[in-house]
Amino acid sequence: MNHITKRWRYAPAVAAATAGALALTACSGGSDGNEGGGGGGTLQVLVLKHPLTGSMADMAWVGDLEETAGVTIEWEEVSADWDQKKSTMLAAGDIPDLIVGVNSITNADQATFTGLFEDLSDDMDALPNVAAMFEALPETEQMATSTDGEIYGLPSYRRFWPDTATRQFINQQWLDTLGLEEPTTWDELHEVLLAFKEEDANGNGDPNDEIPMDWAPAGDTGFGFFQPTVLLGSLGMPISDGGGQGYFVEDGQVGNFLNDERYRDLIAFLHELYADGLISQDVMTQDYSAYQSVARGDGDDARVGFTWGWTGSDRVGAQLADQYSAMSPLMGDASMDPSELTWSYDAYGLNYGVNSITMSAQSDNREAALAVINGFYDQDISVQSLWGDLGENVESTGEGSYEVLPPADGETDPSSWKWTTTLADNSPGWIRDDIEVTLPSDLQEAVEQYEPLADAVENVDPTTDIFPGALIRMSEEDLNQLSLNNTAVFGIAMQRWATWITEGGVEDEWDAYVAEVEGSGLTQNIEIHQSYYDEFAASQG
Repeated sequence: MNHITKRWRYAPAVAAATAGALALTACSGGSDGNEGGGGGGTLQVLVLKHPLTGSMADMAWVGDLEETAGVTIEWEEVSADWDQKKSTMLAAGDIPDLIVGVNSITNADQATFTGLFEDLSDDMDALPNVAAMFEALPETEQMATSTDGEIYGLPSYRRFWPDTATRQFINQQWLDTLGLEEPTTWDELHEVLLAFKEEDANGNGDPNDEIPMDWAPAGDTGFGFFQPTVLLGSLGMPISDGGGQGYFVEDGQVGNFLNDERYRDLIAFLHELYADGLISQDVMTQDYSAYQSVARGDGDDARVGFTWGWTGSDRVGAQLADQYSAMSPLMGDASMDPSELTWSYDAYGLNYGVNSITMSAQSDNREAALAVINGFYDQDISVQSLWGDLGENVESTGEGSYEVLPPADGETDPSSWKWTTTLADNSPGWIRDDIEVTLPSDLQEAVEQYEPLADAVENVDPTTDIFPGALIRMSEEDLNQLSLNNTAVFGIAMQRWATWITEGGVEDEWDAYVAEVEGSGLTQNIEIHQSYYDEFAASQG
């Protein structure tokens, strides 16, 4: 992944590279439900791409998709300013035949611009691959289906990703140099970070170039991966998607950590660290690329001691990765029972991609559009759109068996190579549970470094501890009300997050802040979420 989170929120300023095209014969393996093509002619498809991703014309699997569907695709490729372009396009009511890209068209867009998107619920005869996915994975149909039974966007399924995106790392070499043990509590972490700061932990003779702790930038509308919100699990709070907009569930009641005292305690702890000079002074202002590059250090001299990321090699670079250990969760204090620890549950966001493809209700070539949609969910095309072309990026090693190959250029890391040469996680597709895939080294690394967190993640029950937003479709009225309230709530909350950590004051100002965010719409938002959660829980029996 290194780009799971970077996909749009933290898009790095890297020029898109172009992969060389391969001559490739038409796909045959896994051609389930692809008999016959579409209606011929030309189809207009807008694709939302990561800035790293090269031209669609250089992806051999695109030719297979066209041949399978019996159509020529004209691609409109968008890598920046999508929200602005989308708002203009939707307001004008003029959209291409298909729009490709995870959540490029959101549930709220579908609810607001009624009549603009094709209801695919009555097109399943033309989408046998999608129908088969729905049967094999009922949750994908649930993700796609509105409260009225309509289907305007189809999800993707990737299968192999661990249940959390965020791993916790500490520089083991620094610990060994200073004769320190790996911390197990917040207080122990504080002491270790102080030693990192004061004792020239990297041993380069400069006692002032170490950054004891650093994390990824938060957004204006909530939290994401690689941020200290995972430390809420040190207090037993179940969170998902790195924190997201703060919702969680305890004993059947939906809560939000923005007005929970455990969030206050986390902020107070982080301020203690910041006041002692133990957190990067740029933590509130740096962008994602700076967050990544600073951790790469200088040669063999690491700069960051304790941090969060997707994998060690992605976070600090291959040259420094061996210095770091993947850590278990910390306890808030020594009195806690380790069995109470939790971690961020991210499986829905990692292994599923909501609204990966949508279709215009005004398409002049419906048959071809449906054939392209179905083609995206073909077995071979799904593998290639995720990892790259057969022959260059992936080798077919037998019936229903694949091996993801190392980067062909020998220099790029596997994750960046994937995002450079194909649509990767942003593509529609279905990775079947019954196929075998030899995973790329970066995903193998992510799986291995997940192990210290596995017990804490398993302490989070996705049906009773988190708000399953991916499986719940809300009404247009409620979505609009949530959006209106969120503007006010997060305008307050994210400013206080930054101020309280850097300047302090959370204990003295907490009660007034809680009254302010609750009065600005947080209470109403929790009530809306509770009503949908109650319906969801009842449906689960």
